[in-house]
Amino acid sequence: MKKIVNELNLKKDNGGIIVNIPEKLFYTSEHEWIKVEGEQGRIGITDYAQHHLGDIVFAELPELDETFAMSESLGVVESVKAVSSIFCPVGGTVIEVNEALESAPELINEDPYENWIAIIKITDSSELDKLMSAEAYAAYCQTLED
Repeated sequence: MKKIVNELNLKKDNGGIIVNIPEKLFYTSEHEWIKVEGEQGRIGITDYAQHHLGDIVFAELPELDETFAMSESLGVVESVKAVSSIFCPVGGTVIEVNEALESAPELINEDPYENWIAIIKITDSSELDKLMSAEAYAAYCQTLED
């Protein structure tokens, strides 16, 4: 597997899969990420999550202008193995959804960081302080594998 610059790699025990954890994102313990761009946040699921879910076959996206609290479910991804809720990393209002995922949810498996779920206008940026850095998230994922 190719090594991507500016990313941490987490080696998993099940077959030596490399999991990419980009540095400039914030992470939740439920395996969502958020990339902050001014007052907006781009949200998706992590590489760790998509590896554990397997082939994603369905994505339920939030509605535009819908408002979510921190940790509230904003959508669902369904794989051949499981159905998993997507939780909002911080509170905000949906201003854009990645409509390509409605017809091609498997794009999340191809690159979970390029194929985001939604963009929100962040309500309270202080909530970002409750999320994990890339280093903290990598350490957290490692505890799940031990």
